[in-house]
Amino acid sequence: MPATRCPSASIHPADPAPPVPETLAYSFTLPAALASAALARAATREVLRAHGLVDMLDPALQTVGELTAVACQFTESANYYLTLRYRSATLRVIAYDSHPRHTSPHLATACDTRRRAALRVLACVCRACDGAWGFGEAREPGGGTRMWATLPRLSAAAYGAP
Repeated sequence: MPATRCPSASIHPADPAPPVPETLAYSFTLPAALASAALARAATREVLRAHGLVDMLDPALQTVGELTAVACQFTESANYYLTLRYRSATLRVIAYDSHPRHTSPHLATACDTRRRAALRVLACVCRACDGAWGFGEAREPGGGTRMWATLPRLSAAAYGAP
């Protein structure tokens, strides 16, 4: 009996389309080590270049560096998470750390004040880019804290311009 070939074995998918801004969607798990901020910036640099968003490099790298450094300081686990998404002409950067939100109002206020102070540079970058930032309880299983920033491309591209 002659062997039959699987019909799908002869089908070769077309070359995938090159990355474009609208297909930017990446998530990274990073070790809770201070060197991870540099790893996150390097990965972000390559992702933005691949997707044709080099005009956003400076504010995006500053944003990723700030969020990952703070996530590393606050997380109580061995790692934390970084997500990059581009939708509606805006880069969204989200960092999740395992530090739970406090149930005591006094502790919650103190912790939020400390986190807000650690994100002062991020606040300046977002303001300069007409973006937004914040933090709150993670909506992921396991809890923790979600910190985020949005950078609209048009104003982020002008970041640092005279």
